[in-house]
Amino acid sequence: MPITLENVGIAVRDLEATISFFTDLGLTVLGRDEVSGEWAATAVGLDGNHAKIAVLQTPDGRGQIELFEYIHPDAIETEPTLPNEIGMHRIAFSVDDIDESLAIAARHGYHPLRGVANYQDVYKLTYLRGPSGILVMFAQDLTKS
Repeated sequence: MPITLENVGIAVRDLEATISFFTDLGLTVLGRDEVSGEWAATAVGLDGNHAKIAVLQTPDGRGQIELFEYIHPDAIETEPTLPNEIGMHRIAFSVDDIDESLAIAARHGYHPLRGVANYQDVYKLTYLRGPSGILVMFAQDLTKS
């Protein structure tokens, strides 16, 4: 049975701020909607499910994220995920210029958790905490010119 990854879904506090962050990094908004009703409650498993959503796509067209801002039921605040916790870990992006990507993130108030690492002169990579505490990884392939 063939299987294809459709997207990664992320619940956020502020849909507009999160869209701004990801579009500044180069993703494009494919669509926006507000979803509710019995079908939404059934699909997601939440009675009265009502959310604003947006689907964003990476510039290469191969990756998508779906962002949700819940109107009902109220969003539940949780502690930010740590890199070693079981469960949803992070969203990772290959970038052409990690310094440029970090400058964009900094304009939104987000900075590396510790710094930028060099893995065997093959990759420069870092984790940062983005909108709604999302762990975001940037990786620059140093073997590409």
